[in-house]
Amino acid sequence: MNWDIEAPNVVTEARFRELVESGYSAEILCQESAHKKGPSYYGVWIMRVVSDDGVEKLLVTARTRTTYNDIKIREFKTISGVVSFFIGLGFAHVDLPLEAGTSRTHKLAPSEKAPSDKAADN
Repeated sequence: MNWDIEAPNVVTEARFRELVESGYSAEILCQESAHKKGPSYYGVWIMRVVSDDGVEKLLVTARTRTTYNDIKIREFKTISGVVSFFIGLGFAHVDLPLEAGTSRTHKLAPSEKAPSDKAADN
């Protein structure tokens, strides 16, 4: 697969960030309900971006380690991993779905910028 050409309905992290910054909504989908294990909560969450006209794209890893061409949906296994990812996108808060089959949507406000953009303003 040529990674310079975007595959239909999927994006890597860099493109995901660009789309969120350009006005797409970031959606968290809970695949496996959260459960406490020691001091942390675990589950399985995946992400997608959704345009105002309904175009959806799932977040994928750049490529799997087993082959060079497989596309794999990026899964987050901890609540702290999801929160860290959304902070990195520039969100000030995260509404996280905890039950399998549920989702939450987030959209950057026009005044919010990703951390990399804020550093450029200084």
